Amino acid sequence: MAARLHGHASELPSLPLRLSASRSCLLGAANRPPSALRLRPKSCRPARVMAAAASATAEEGLKKGIAEFYDQSSGLWEDIWGDHMHHGFYDPGVTASVDDHRAAQIRMVEEALRFSGVSEDDPSKKPKKVVDVGCGIGGSSRYLAKKFEAQCQGITLSPVQAQRAHNLSVVEGLADRVTFQVADALEQPFSDGQFDLVWSMESGEHMPDKKKFVGELARVAAPGATIIIVTWCHRDLLPSEDTLLPEELNLLNKICDAYYLPSWCSAADYIEIAQSLSLENIKTADWSENVAPFWPAVIRSALTWRGFTSLLQSGWKTIKGALAMPLMIEGYNKKLIKFAIITCRKPE
Repeated sequence: MAARLHGHASELPSLPLRLSASRSCLLGAANRPPSALRLRPKSCRPARVMAAAASATAEEGLKKGIAEFYDQSSGLWEDIWGDHMHHGFYDPGVTASVDDHRAAQIRMVEEALRFSGVSEDDPSKKPKKVVDVGCGIGGSSRYLAKKFEAQCQGITLSPVQAQRAHNLSVVEGLADRVTFQVADALEQPFSDGQFDLVWSMESGEHMPDKKKFVGELARVAAPGATIIIVTWCHRDLLPSEDTLLPEELNLLNKICDAYYLPSWCSAADYIEIAQSLSLENIKTADWSENVAPFWPAVIRSALTWRGFTSLLQSGWKTIKGALAMPLMIEGYNKKLIKFAIITCRKPE
């Protein structure tokens, strides 16, 4: 949950991907063949222009909502959970103690690096320039900068997060190695081929165009760079399915309303996108069991007096997100929601 917007989600009914989970719409409008547009009669052009304008307006509304949601909620999260704004990684079936949860968030970072084969053991292969896409308040950025002695740049939609990330980096003596700015992950303010580690920890779920998102990650990656995406997905569709079941879509839409999310996609969709971009060494894993203790722990933290009073002070958007937490548990229990990691490399 580290990316970052305005108005209640009910104000965004026109978001074009919200009500469908079919592959054809989840990969974004850029996936349509140009011939499909050329074959339409000229009389359709005004309708296309209006639809494009409506889509752009909805996307801007989504970004605004994400930014405001994290502007309001990040302070509460940091106060209770620290500067890593993402799930923890737990051994399956183990009941975690309260003290273990922050350590589990560090394990999530380490497990993602291990799975992707990024290590500090070989100095020649340590990443020297890292981008943290959807950086939150900079927990991953600072950790990676210290671990690899790397330069790290983080981007977020939330001005509050960017400022807090900078302040924390100054306190830790990392201001010369870690920088943050407000920027859109779908239009990153970086030149091509700039980073040898591209990191996205729980921001992909906020992206309305998944193909454009992965394309931007690949664009800013240097030749041979590793790309790591850790994100919420829905289950893979069966060969006989074109979309999720209506009751599954209904549950996901309720979560979308609470957390300012566009339509979800599956890990298989991410693999398909990576393949279409000619990325290499594509791997994925389902870590749903490893994050199972996380949401119950978040709920318990909200039910403490400290959590409850802080929640009331954070505003309606944060309260609405807290009320949706049982829906996340329901989604995991029904095997609808998957916590996925997808890694790949940009060709040399």
